[in-house]
Amino acid sequence: MEFEKYMQLALIQAQKGLNCGEIPIGAIIVDPAGNIIGQAHNLVETNQTQTAHAEMLALTQAAKEIGDWRLQNCTIYSSLEPCAMCMSAIILSRVSRVVFGANSPIFGYRVDKGIGFTLYNCPIQIHEGILAADASALLRTFFESRRRSNCD
Repeated sequence: MEFEKYMQLALIQAQKGLNCGEIPIGAIIVDPAGNIIGQAHNLVETNQTQTAHAEMLALTQAAKEIGDWRLQNCTIYSSLEPCAMCMSAIILSRVSRVVFGANSPIFGYRVDKGIGFTLYNCPIQIHEGILAADASALLRTFFESRRRSNCD
């Protein structure tokens, strides 16, 4: 299925983040023709800014790639459920579909029930749980290594 193919690429980005000591979250943005126009992994620690989430960086890259901040009919694949900040940026960018792997019960967009998906009257499709076990395994690896290093 198409979702797994692109989610695998988001997981490769997440692995790159893990290799850099970042929380392993990766994002890919695909245009309607299936071309990857944005891809990134978290750089929050590297750039020392709370806005350097994989989704935010991929949105910026995609907008530069097509020369327009409106990413209509595009799909974003994220290894983790986007947070409210990222989901708001996704909605503002007019992305048509969000596909994510693992749920984020602490920071995921669904924690903030007030977020408005009808903003700008742009409907958005959401597909969750795509390669969730793989995405969760990367996150578990990161947090287990952090706990071990904090106990030394």
